[in-house]
Amino acid sequence: MNFLYFDPGLGAMIVQGVVAAAAGILLFSKNALHKVKTMLGLVKEDDAYDSIDVDEEDTDETNDKE
Repeated sequence: MNFLYFDPGLGAMIVQGVVAAAAGILLFSKNALHKVKTMLGLVKEDDAYDSIDVDEEDTDETNDKE
């Protein structure tokens, strides 16, 4: 006797799990590889990510235009 039953919802869940695992591995490896490159001196830490902070000079220019 075989009691296994796979409905379409289980197939969709399996696909979602595979996609989520692939995305997680990709993002984790990208971050880990960047840290290794930074430690080896291949990438400058300042150039790694653009800052999202707004400089005070930028806000003064936009306020003058208004």
